[in-house]
Amino acid sequence: MQFGSRLWICPGDSDATDANAIVVRLDPGLAFGTGTHPTTALCLEWLDSLNLEDKTMLDYGCGSGVLAIGALLLGSTRALAMDIDPQAIIATRANAARNNVGDRLTVVDKAQQVHGTFDVVVANILAGPLVQLAESIAAHVAGGCMLALSGILSEQIDEVLSAYRPWIEFDEPVCRQQDGQIWARLTGRRIEG
Repeated sequence: MQFGSRLWICPGDSDATDANAIVVRLDPGLAFGTGTHPTTALCLEWLDSLNLEDKTMLDYGCGSGVLAIGALLLGSTRALAMDIDPQAIIATRANAARNNVGDRLTVVDKAQQVHGTFDVVVANILAGPLVQLAESIAAHVAGGCMLALSGILSEQIDEVLSAYRPWIEFDEPVCRQQDGQIWARLTGRRIEG
């Protein structure tokens, strides 16, 4: 499956039809995140649209690790992937090794193990945890740098935006419908100062 202009997710040994494709080889195992869900697709498309050269990335709630691995293949120098699900940790490490980025990806299983700030932060979890963790997640976005939030239904957009407004200046939400539900991705920049 293609996301954006360059990024492809390919299971097993299958190949992209585009000779210039940046391919993430993926086996999700029991973890979430293959690109088939609108929230993951929206995040992959956003990452593909960025210049990630020399950028650091945090994948908060990494699932299969697809977002962190995609960011590394798109040019990020280092990424940190965090998830509290043990199956996600196993899948992320295996997928990082499969894509030869394990040396640039740190995988942790507790939010308390995430330190410092990053140029790009993606949290594709659910609206409830996004709201509860707003201050903590926003604190990991370096001043003037980028944040993407997903896992949000359209009717939850205002609540999530309100939780992050003290720290993040948002763009217009991007929505996608699937199976009768409308999912959203919110992107913005950390307010300097």
